[in-house]
Amino acid sequence: MGLYEKLINKEEKLSLVGLGYVGMPIAFAFAKQINVIGFDLNAKKIELYKSGIDPTNEIGNDLIKTTKIDFTADEKRLREAKFHIVAVPTPVRDDKTPDLTPVEGASTILGRNLQPGSIVVFESTVYPGVTEDICVPILEKESGLKCGVDFKIGYSPERINPGDKVHTLETITKIVSGMDEETLDTVAKVYELVVKAGVYRAESIKVAEAAKVIENSQRDINIAFMNELSIIFNKMGIDTKSVLNAAGTKWNFLKFFPGLVGGHCIGVDPYYLTYKAEMLGYHSQIILAGRRINDDMGKYVAENAVKKLISVDTPVKGAKVALIGFTFKENCPDTRNTKVIDIYNELETYGITPVVYDPVADANEAKMLYGIDFVKFDALKDLDAIIIAVGHKQFLEMSLDVVDKLFKDSDNSKKVIIDVKGILDKKEVDGKGYTYWRL
Repeated sequence: MGLYEKLINKEEKLSLVGLGYVGMPIAFAFAKQINVIGFDLNAKKIELYKSGIDPTNEIGNDLIKTTKIDFTADEKRLREAKFHIVAVPTPVRDDKTPDLTPVEGASTILGRNLQPGSIVVFESTVYPGVTEDICVPILEKESGLKCGVDFKIGYSPERINPGDKVHTLETITKIVSGMDEETLDTVAKVYELVVKAGVYRAESIKVAEAAKVIENSQRDINIAFMNELSIIFNKMGIDTKSVLNAAGTKWNFLKFFPGLVGGHCIGVDPYYLTYKAEMLGYHSQIILAGRRINDDMGKYVAENAVKKLISVDTPVKGAKVALIGFTFKENCPDTRNTKVIDIYNELETYGITPVVYDPVADANEAKMLYGIDFVKFDALKDLDAIIIAVGHKQFLEMSLDVVDKLFKDSDNSKKVIIDVKGILDKKEVDGKGYTYWRL
């Protein structure tokens, strides 16, 4: 009887190493079918899960209370499992080089608890070669086992989109790979237990790693093109969204939009690919050009907010400005690698310390990472400008009358609205005489 059969017969267990925005949904899905050990180094997070609280909001408190996941922060419990999935972050350092510390650390922990006959599947986004050239040696060193003899490895890149309740683990085709045909077959069958959309069997681990890293690089480049168009059209006095709506009527026009590119994938993955290219003697041109544009958009938004304040004769230094939304994307509490912080920091260079309101964001995380305290909605008053930076559902439902009450009592032309996501009705805003700008 193979490992797959033992898993479905509940004679063996699956472990999930890393219970964040990616790992938690994977563990939850598998726990409906087989025995799952959910491991995370963060003991406080584990206690939250055990008490029925989902800090990621990916599953929700009600469902977390029903899950059969065996949550633990004790690494020795990993010895009970034979099929391991590693889903830890792979960020970049300040110099934009890959920071493999989390995946190396996970490999170390898993290695010293690895049992013979195990399969280890990595989901973390990496450049081609990391799984076999970096992770495997760590697993072998820590376990004393030999890869290909005592244990096998695979790679299946995560495609979970945090905050997206439509494109989920179950509905997105899953790329799977293994070090040999037998491993590939087992990995594919295991993931088919939970992925209704099916799996795609990649030719090799390196192919699977490369496929993942180019998915987000492609999206990053397309958004960078939109951001550059926005800069150009702004200089021309043309509304970018109106241009894109018109161009979008052609059947083969790609419907991307300008915006702040943060998070752990689109703004990070391209650097993994270009880093590997540099190692091989090739300097990326298109990919890094797109990254430079996208990395500068927070500063660009802040500069336009300042220009609008100047245009209505509002003193910039000490101006009362509110940032509405702080997460890296809508309807998601995650503030890590948010580009809204770039707007905040740039405004500070002009003598403006904006107040920040975000009912969705993890306030404790924002305080720890950025030293920022969020304010309650009631504190948003007597403002000179508001910058709507994130398109949370609550903000989409916010009327212009509600927005108006946040400003100082003055003529509408003195009220500056910066609508990064373009969620307000431009005709209505312009018709009422507000000083309005959108990306």
